[in-house]
Amino acid sequence: MIPSGLSVDQAPPISVPFRFFLTAPLFNLLAAAVLLWRGPEAFESRWSTAALAVTHLVTLGFMTMVMFGAVMQILPVLAGSPVPRAMMVAVAAHSALVLGTLALAGGFLFAQPLLIEAAVVLLGIAFSAFIAAVAVSLSRARTKNATVRVMWFAVAALIVTVSLGLSLASSRGWGTALPNAAMIDLHPGWGLLGWTGLLVAGVAFQVVPMFQITPPYPSLVMRWFSGAVFALLIGWSAARWLGATAAAVGLAVVLAAAYASFAAVTLRLQYRRRRRIPDVTLNFWRVGMVTAIAGGAVWAVLVALPDQVPARTAVLVGVLAIVGFAVSVINGMLYKIAPFLAWFHLQSVATNPRQVPHMKKILPDDPARRQMWTHFAAFALLVLAVAWPQVFVYPAAIVFAASALMLWRNLLRVLRVFRDRAPDGAAPDAADVQRRAALLARR
Repeated sequence: MIPSGLSVDQAPPISVPFRFFLTAPLFNLLAAAVLLWRGPEAFESRWSTAALAVTHLVTLGFMTMVMFGAVMQILPVLAGSPVPRAMMVAVAAHSALVLGTLALAGGFLFAQPLLIEAAVVLLGIAFSAFIAAVAVSLSRARTKNATVRVMWFAVAALIVTVSLGLSLASSRGWGTALPNAAMIDLHPGWGLLGWTGLLVAGVAFQVVPMFQITPPYPSLVMRWFSGAVFALLIGWSAARWLGATAAAVGLAVVLAAAYASFAAVTLRLQYRRRRRIPDVTLNFWRVGMVTAIAGGAVWAVLVALPDQVPARTAVLVGVLAIVGFAVSVINGMLYKIAPFLAWFHLQSVATNPRQVPHMKKILPDDPARRQMWTHFAAFALLVLAVAWPQVFVYPAAIVFAASALMLWRNLLRVLRVFRDRAPDGAAPDAADVQRRAALLARR
């Protein structure tokens, strides 16, 4: 069944999102390798070269990689407006993001300004291509729903995040002075609370009710959450930039409360879901929402009492926000998006659509569930490694690597099913895709 309001005929070729999806777990594998190599150094401080490399391998190489592919796939379907020149944009953005992330991590690890300079250029190309294409798609959107509004805020937050990040990287590469030291904290703030958080919220408004069979989000949340968060981020940034400490602390606490409220609403909707069958994606989202609440609480304490908490508290916030929240939610959604895309595209090219395997056949629960528990174990070990790095960093790295490999293998399985089932040289024209989409929508 295709839910009403989705323009499935606008979907790009399956190779567009899957080039991003299949690459992403390999960057988590690289992050695990850096943890094995550098060991406890990665948990000494958020400013250590190992910590910077691991953080950007995960945030750029995994999180952003998946979000690029997901947005290019989901946006045309939700907004009814295809991304212009989707294949060309995908190739350019993917190649530049891969090379730029590797160059940036290498620049941190080996203290090579030349690599960081190359990363600035490559990442600038990747984000420029992606942002321009998505902005055109959003401007042409036929549907002005809550998700489209959130996407606009998410893209604006991404522009701020990228601008701050490229400025920070330029200061390391070319030795340019930063206009304000607050940029060091604003960059991860806009990246996690702006780009990542708002994108997750926008996608959640559609996919949580659709895939997890829950009631819809309250209209108040859908109408005001993204705008309120964006306004709070602007206010928090201005306070940090001007050195208004009390105002910055207060706004940070309100931001943490806003995301805690969103997480609580999501958990409540999941509790009220109509289908009680155990679901891997649901478990990923539940852990992600609980961790979002915990991470927000720890961050609020950190900004309010910076001199009264342990030095590694900032590292703990990073582990909770990145691995516990973002990686968990993104990982879980891949297990719905990837098999759904394979199923839909097979429906578009199959001579007999009734012979197309359903999503549970394309990716069974057992391998996904094994990877889920491995990820949860890795997350728990990483949290322990914050307190006792000498003891837990190595087992955490090994289990995190195993989780990345298992996810990559599961996604590869989905693509293999599609290739095995798709007719040789199958490439349906636009009219055929629209015809099949109309049939599916009526089922």
